[in-house]
Amino acid sequence: MKFAIIKERKTPPDRRVVFSPEKLAEARKQFPQAEFVVESSDIRVFPDETYRKLGFTVTDDVSDADVMLGVKEVPIDALIPNKKYFFFSHTIKKQPYNRKLLQAILEKNIELLDHETIVKKSGARLIGFGRYAGLVGAYNGFRALGLRDGLFNLPKVETLKDLNEVKAELDKITLPNIKILLSGTGKVAYGAKEILDHLKIKEVSDALYLTSKFTEPVYCMVDVMEYNKRKDGKVGEKYAFYKDPSGYESNFMPYAKQTDMFIAGHFYGNNAPYLFTRKDAKSKGFNINLVADISCDVDGPVASTLRASTIADPFYGYDPKTEKEVAFDAPNAITVMAVDNLPCELPKDASEGFGEMFLENVIPAFFNNDERGILKRAKITENGKLTERFKYLQNYVDGK
Repeated sequence: MKFAIIKERKTPPDRRVVFSPEKLAEARKQFPQAEFVVESSDIRVFPDETYRKLGFTVTDDVSDADVMLGVKEVPIDALIPNKKYFFFSHTIKKQPYNRKLLQAILEKNIELLDHETIVKKSGARLIGFGRYAGLVGAYNGFRALGLRDGLFNLPKVETLKDLNEVKAELDKITLPNIKILLSGTGKVAYGAKEILDHLKIKEVSDALYLTSKFTEPVYCMVDVMEYNKRKDGKVGEKYAFYKDPSGYESNFMPYAKQTDMFIAGHFYGNNAPYLFTRKDAKSKGFNINLVADISCDVDGPVASTLRASTIADPFYGYDPKTEKEVAFDAPNAITVMAVDNLPCELPKDASEGFGEMFLENVIPAFFNNDERGILKRAKITENGKLTERFKYLQNYVDGK
């Protein structure tokens, strides 16, 4: 079986890759029956030469490969019919902007396996860039704080070589006496936590966070059962909430009254209560003045996230009174960081971490008869049709 690392063609360009040269060499060693080729790219974080040096063929034509490995959506005109493709397709939530892409994949008889659908039996994701989104998102939050309040000037992550340099820059700053709330308990939240812990910010329980004043910066990490509560007053249950959140309401306001900086690292499920609304942001005692929204659900559970921001221009302000966008440092505004492609800022580390997960969980499935069902669960299309698991996308494909 022949695998190809394909060139990223989406605009703006993405420098990440499924396998670093070293990790690809490891894959070749573990699976000598597999062949790996690399499509030439002038934007990839690892230059073509680094793959050539390890003995890989680098070419402009990978059309003879069976499996195409990419990161972002492949433009329709670059799709090769009758192949297997791995990439983030952004179609499984029926995203309108990618309907034509999924239609083309079906027309071209392509087997699409989405990185987002590579999951355990339980549905838990096996691979992704979550940790790096968390790391970069938290760093960017502190960068916004420093710039807005004239406290320090952290460089952009994209100008730094790797995670070690990111952490070295953080070692140079001193934080004011602020209270930071971090939502979530997944890879994104733990990536953000890594930054908070590196800064030696003290972690406190929610009970202490909600009732005490501190003489040093502190943070509190909260899960869905802390910032949501049952409407009937009974004790909530996490997995019941995930199944059906309709009997719950937000319990976020007690935290909002005690928080200066909010790092949103949670996963937001459909129909769950919003964390805070535009009305909440207007209310007396609402104290949050900076939001690093790593989750970046636009016009959704975090009212101040009016739009996704960009790596080039990562910050804007939200005026709670007018509900409009203002300058990120405008008086009385909530400063917002809502970049939706954060791992792109740390392409080397993100690619190395991604390749590790892909080699552990996905490549073996091609050679062990998919004994864990990884490929079967991940496959969205086959033989020009949606697979059983993704039949719910038929109306989306039909444009209904």
